[in-house]
Amino acid sequence: MAYITPVSGGAQPVFATDVRNPVAAGSTAVGQPVNLAGPKLDFYRVVANVSLAAQQDVNEYVSNCIQGIQRTSTVAMYQVDTVGGVGVISFGIYPTGAFGDSTANPPTTTDTTIFLAAANVTYTGVQLDTCQSLGFKLAAS
Repeated sequence: MAYITPVSGGAQPVFATDVRNPVAAGSTAVGQPVNLAGPKLDFYRVVANVSLAAQQDVNEYVSNCIQGIQRTSTVAMYQVDTVGGVGVISFGIYPTGAFGDSTANPPTTTDTTIFLAAANVTYTGVQLDTCQSLGFKLAAS
C-alpha cells in the first residue's frame, strides 16, 4: 500500500504568527511566544470627563479618538463603557512601543502622557482626563 510521509503534524510545533519564520523545524526556543490571535499589543485605558454613550457614531468623539491614535499606530481592538457617569475606553494597539518615550531616562515603551495627547482630540464639551497602561483589562474593571 502506498504511504505518503507527512511533512507536518504530530509533534511538530504550532504556527507562531508573530515571527518571520512561523514554523520552527523542531527546534523552537524555550519561552517562544505564540499568539494565534495576532501580534503583541499594548493596552491603554482612558477616562473621559463625561459619558461617551452618545458619542459612538461616525465622526463623533470615539471615532475621532481612534483616528487620532491611528496616526501613530493601529487600534486592534477597543471597548467603550460608562463607569460612575464618565466614559471609559480601553484600547489594544499595535505595534508595541508606538507610544514609548525614547528620550526618558530610562526609555519607556508605554508612555501614558504621549498616548493621552494622541487620543485627546478637540471636541466640544468632551475631553480625556486620565490614561493608564494596565495591560489587558476591560474598560469596566
